[in-house]
Amino acid sequence: MVHVNKQMSRSLPEVDVAVVGAGLSGLSAARKLLDAGKTVRIFEARDRVGGRVLNKQLKNGGVTELGAAFVGPTQDKVLALAAELGLETFKEYNSGNNLAYFGNRRVKFPSTSVIPPLDNLTSTEIGTLIFEFDSLAATIDVENPWNHPDAARLDSTTLRDAAHSIVTTQDGRDVFEIAVETIWSARSDQLSYLYALAYIAGAGNETAPGTFERLISVDGGGQESRITGGTGLLPNRLADKIGRDNILFGNPVQSISRQTSGKYFVQGTKKSIRASKVVVAMSPPLAARITYSPPVSTKRRQLMNRMFLGSIGKANAIYRTSFWRNGGLTGQIISTSDTIRATYDDSDAAGSYGAIMGFIQADTMKALDKATEAEIQSLVKQDYIRYFGAQAADVDEWVIFRWDKEEYSRGGPTALAGTGTYAKYGAALKNADGEIHWAGTEASDYWPGYMDGAIRSGERAAGEILGGE
Repeated sequence: MVHVNKQMSRSLPEVDVAVVGAGLSGLSAARKLLDAGKTVRIFEARDRVGGRVLNKQLKNGGVTELGAAFVGPTQDKVLALAAELGLETFKEYNSGNNLAYFGNRRVKFPSTSVIPPLDNLTSTEIGTLIFEFDSLAATIDVENPWNHPDAARLDSTTLRDAAHSIVTTQDGRDVFEIAVETIWSARSDQLSYLYALAYIAGAGNETAPGTFERLISVDGGGQESRITGGTGLLPNRLADKIGRDNILFGNPVQSISRQTSGKYFVQGTKKSIRASKVVVAMSPPLAARITYSPPVSTKRRQLMNRMFLGSIGKANAIYRTSFWRNGGLTGQIISTSDTIRATYDDSDAAGSYGAIMGFIQADTMKALDKATEAEIQSLVKQDYIRYFGAQAADVDEWVIFRWDKEEYSRGGPTALAGTGTYAKYGAALKNADGEIHWAGTEASDYWPGYMDGAIRSGERAAGEILGGE
């Protein structure tokens, strides 16, 4: 327990609400509270806003995103915020053919197809699997997936076991595993089937049910569009709108303690305040690093300790031109055996330069934890030459970023749930502990793990506070 003497307590600044975390979730909560006339201070461990939404300026004057990069249909909150902040979107390049590599076997297929053409049995089984996912996801209540009548069984089953009960061929299982790693940056045997179904159900909105296809697709899916100037403009312009004087930068929270007055003492490494209510807008594993007094509920503690972060990095190669487009390629690759197993065209909206973004995911990212940036560049360059030809060796600039190495992220893109977590403890994602309210993208009914989910969860937490008065 953190003890604060009475003289120090009286001298502390006091606000209506303390928000922990200046990512899109925390900023969205703060904005709604400020608009309602509340006094708010945001604690942020970094010297910037945005969390895993971060732009990187390129030498050629362009921008690439080190974290979240895409927006798409039914992501109503993030699209509305972009429009409000004067930001435009443009379509992810998706004209021509995609490529799939199964070991040394190369398969070219049109971008209009979500899955590469394989033998009849594999194609049929994958189609059956997607139908099973979408059908079961339609039975999930996105507000309370843990209340599903079959929650215990689904939560005791891994996503891999569920998929392998339907997909029996190696090619089919390999394609499925690439999809899983691209969505969650983890292996399918690490994830609860209930958790995955809830995630699929959330890939929609109040009028359009979530589907697995929307998670993995470009056209009509979560990767359909990008923000002109980079997604990093979203949190930065929102912070400007809120007022950066309301944000305490470089000030990670160490503890949150309820005092005898009923108010909360929120202790940062540099500055502390008293607040009537608190919003913690962080991934559960990161929120677990804060000391709470009195302790939060047993379910919340279990949830924070059991959820884990995926392992993810990005490797962006910047070129003078998008030369692959001249060869009729989209820039989208999937591979079963390389360092980079999924790529996208990351060129700017005007096409003034070319860029290929590749994901380094799951066990591959963990295996490269101690690798130097030069070693990673060498591995990725080999992959890109294999995928796109000799021109891919002529890289103007490399941008390598490893979220696992970030002290205040420790992985990404979101916190995940293995078996035995969601059914028992999932409700603690949103259930307040006293006047500590929980946000963060994981705590969203729709688009958890995405920018849209972050905004939704922040607004929900703020709404709880305003609605409870």
